[in-house]
Amino acid sequence: MKRVDGRDVRASHELSADVVVVGSGPAGSAAARELARLGATVLVLEEGRWFESGEFPLSSFDSMITAYRDMSASVVVGRAPTPFVQGKMVGGSSPINGAICWRMPRDVYDEWVTAEPALADALPFDALERTLDELDARLGVAPTEPAIAGAKNLLLARGAEALGLEHRPIRRNVSACEGLGRCMQGCPSGRKQSVDATLLADAERAGAVVASSVEVTRVVVERGRATGVVGRAAGGGQVTARARRAVIVAASAVQSPALLMKSGLSRGPVGHHFQCHPGVSMAGRFPEPVRMWEGATQGHEVIGLRRERLKFEALGFGLAVIASRLPGVGRAFSREVAALAHQLDWGAAVRAEAEGRVRLLAGRPVVTFTPTARDVARYRRGLRVMGEMMLAAGADHVSPGVKGFAPRVTTVRELRELEARGPTSPAAYTAAITHMFGTCRMGRRRADSVVGLDFQHHDAAGLFVADSSVFPSNLGVNPQVPIMAVATHAARRALGAADPAPPAPTTRRRALT
Repeated sequence: MKRVDGRDVRASHELSADVVVVGSGPAGSAAARELARLGATVLVLEEGRWFESGEFPLSSFDSMITAYRDMSASVVVGRAPTPFVQGKMVGGSSPINGAICWRMPRDVYDEWVTAEPALADALPFDALERTLDELDARLGVAPTEPAIAGAKNLLLARGAEALGLEHRPIRRNVSACEGLGRCMQGCPSGRKQSVDATLLADAERAGAVVASSVEVTRVVVERGRATGVVGRAAGGGQVTARARRAVIVAASAVQSPALLMKSGLSRGPVGHHFQCHPGVSMAGRFPEPVRMWEGATQGHEVIGLRRERLKFEALGFGLAVIASRLPGVGRAFSREVAALAHQLDWGAAVRAEAEGRVRLLAGRPVVTFTPTARDVARYRRGLRVMGEMMLAAGADHVSPGVKGFAPRVTTVRELRELEARGPTSPAAYTAAITHMFGTCRMGRRRADSVVGLDFQHHDAAGLFVADSSVFPSNLGVNPQVPIMAVATHAARRALGAADPAPPAPTTRRRALT
């Protein structure tokens, strides 16, 4: 038995394995792969369902309904309610993200070690680097090729070059990409090397079993030790999964702390220290068609201001999403739609310094978060730089999308005015949150961490957390590959494996009973 589909589970169902992994995104898939390669029997439980590449819908909105959590309508609460995006499917957000792959930034790692010196021995950077090397090779990570980049990416390169900003093609986990611009809906050609098609597939080949459409509602802790989980299948049946050796929670920086709190594991800063990368976007209109829905969804980035906690990316959306962002009504809106091929959007991701919190309300996670004044200043700085790059690349005008500011800008002077004297309220800006961290942070001291430096929960032996919720801070870059690397090391700790080098593959005939 390799897979269980919770949509077919209508009665009580019991499973068991050496290790039960909650979540099948980058963290859960990486942990499952490493556990299976080390010879453990593994069961992966995932709330969402399996999608084959041919099932991904063409419409962005249809994709949001079927593959995104809360139909892509999750919102953080605060002075500026802001949407955040999470996938709910086998593979987590990996099948529907922009395929952007960054390694662990050394400067961020050094910040972590400065705050917690023992981390240098618990998670050595050279060991992470070896794991990242292996992951890069398995995922086929490589820079975006000019032939499939598309105009939106090449124009970003032109604008950055004109301003003297460091830029580069984005490294992505794709294979023979066709430049269809469908990454956010799910690649219909199966070209993205997302974790469901790579790391989780490796885990299955080594004997792991995946139970999809099963929402885990509680970690079972008996006499101070995690012994399994309980969940509800989409078909209505209760699922009990017993873990002989360990439970690994890898459900995201929002869902992991929520699960711990639902399980009565609320001591310490669980749910606290929520950090993220809010992003602001800007639209620009060009005299020549750019057809931003074509080419690599996100194929170029500007990294010259990363020390200022800013990173710029080309964006790619489906036609419906692009149209929904256009201004005007009636005939004015019709004119905008008629010129849709001339429109493009870029985004500035902010490494925010603000911290929020995940709480439970009526059994559901609620995230509170408000950017600081300095974060909002970075919004303004990011919009100014994006606007200057667009104008330098040939845009007729740009649309900052800022309430209380000019809807169309044609001069650098106006952009500088936006940075210097634009709105100070975060609610004035069109923003979205993508990457989240810190809500089950790791550390030596029980008072200010949820898990130890071995990833094990301070209050429950055999319970490990292995996703970005354990990160001491946000990264300022796209985190999916660092998450995989950290989860790989967490899996080794869960089995007591001391060797930081990747083990030789192991095949098991069964992963559970």
